[in-house]
Amino acid sequence: MRRYADDPARYDYLTITLHWLIAVLILGLIVLGFIMTRSSIDPALQFSLFQWHKSFGMLALLLSLIRFAHSFFYVRAKPVAGMSGAEHLAARAMHHLLLLLAVIVPFAGWMIASVSTLEIPTFAFDLFVIPHLPVEKSDAAEAWWTTAHAVLAYFVLALVALHAGAALYHHYARRDAVLIRMLGIRRYR
Repeated sequence: MRRYADDPARYDYLTITLHWLIAVLILGLIVLGFIMTRSSIDPALQFSLFQWHKSFGMLALLLSLIRFAHSFFYVRAKPVAGMSGAEHLAARAMHHLLLLLAVIVPFAGWMIASVSTLEIPTFAFDLFVIPHLPVEKSDAAEAWWTTAHAVLAYFVLALVALHAGAALYHHYARRDAVLIRMLGIRRYR
């Protein structure tokens, strides 16, 4: 059974920081994914954008793994007063699903690079090469992982929109502390 924090008004600073960093990375990666896959883009620019996408994707994977591990050890903020059991369960399910997808989607991207017969290295921020996973390379596997990565990214985008919409609903319609406590603000109105 999880313990709850003494201060139910907000999350701890590591949770807040990781939440917003991962959110910005995910949204940026989705936008970059749209841009870099346009057929009209210059091939040299496209290669560079793919490398940046892979670099930020690996950073998102690392931060998501840290956030995932942290979720097992930190003391949770208490549920917001006035939320029903069903609402609390839905919020927890959404958080778990988003956290899981924040790990799976970049991992699927890593698998694309790893199974590709082109064997193009991932130059992480032009500082070092991220090794490929030890998997068999094939065009069929690359096509499968590319589709999985794209479908899951679209799913994440839909869930993020739902998640943000729910936070805004709580803030503006319900006027409770759901959004405020993820911003690190101690008191609400």
